[in-house]
Amino acid sequence: MRNERTTEEVAHGIRRRVFEHSMRNNGGYLSQACSAAEQLAFLYNEALHLGPSTRPLIPPPFAGVPSADNPDYQTGAGYNGPFAPEYDRLFIAPAHYALVAYACLIEVGRMAPEGLEMFNKDGSSVEMIGAEHSPGMEVHNGTLGIGLSTAAGLAWGRARRGETGRVCVFMSDGEVQEGQTWEAVQAAAHHRIDNLWALMDVNRQQCDGAMDDVMEVRDIAEKFRAFGAVVAECDAHDLDALREAAATPHPGRPLIVLAHSSPTQGMEFLRRRFPRLHYVRFKSEEERREMNEAIAAELGIPPVPLEEAH
Repeated sequence: MRNERTTEEVAHGIRRRVFEHSMRNNGGYLSQACSAAEQLAFLYNEALHLGPSTRPLIPPPFAGVPSADNPDYQTGAGYNGPFAPEYDRLFIAPAHYALVAYACLIEVGRMAPEGLEMFNKDGSSVEMIGAEHSPGMEVHNGTLGIGLSTAAGLAWGRARRGETGRVCVFMSDGEVQEGQTWEAVQAAAHHRIDNLWALMDVNRQQCDGAMDDVMEVRDIAEKFRAFGAVVAECDAHDLDALREAAATPHPGRPLIVLAHSSPTQGMEFLRRRFPRLHYVRFKSEEERREMNEAIAAELGIPPVPLEEAH
């Protein structure tokens, strides 16, 4: 399934939707939209072989937890297409990127814009921190570090069944502070799982501030190679560079693409908040108005009418 819009247009649309939503709702995950817009647009719009969505354009309410007595339970994986041997599978590991992922689903026609109005509302499946029932999500990834393990296990099983579809995991660089990430890549390399690749948003930011202020991780490319992966590095905002990195041959080993990004790309006004960029909530109505006008000008769109804010 391919969207008729260019990947550049999808990326711009992601930033615009996240910005407008954040203005109307007194805050949002703006820096994740800045750093990851091209990456998610690239994955959904061209890099992955995904079938048509099997889920409603307007996401249904949360149907309860899975159990033998709950036949209505669904994961959000259907928004990425059906499970079939020829189709790729995608895991979105950093669940706090959910707002950005939902915006991407809308931009590529897999979810209706009305779905974003359900964001973080009681009873909604459009969770603020993506859960397994949220659009585009297949498993719960609230604890950073489990996405690569999950993807590696699925990729190993798919290879044993002779399926041609690959498995991709979108990650954030904060996950390299988790030991499970290193166990996963080491196991994938040992078992020669080469139908697996990961795209990592290396924006050097996390919940508590700059990465190096929380825990230095040093040269993660060198470390991934030492653990057996093939590593490609690129500018996350250069789509040609992303394409080249994702096409890196990696026979017998998993591929890790380190996409070096800026948490203020397209919204340079946010530099005033550096390094506290994880979730942007306005300190005053004056700041909301100033940010609204400044970022709208950067994005080349009209400011959001603040009387719509709530």
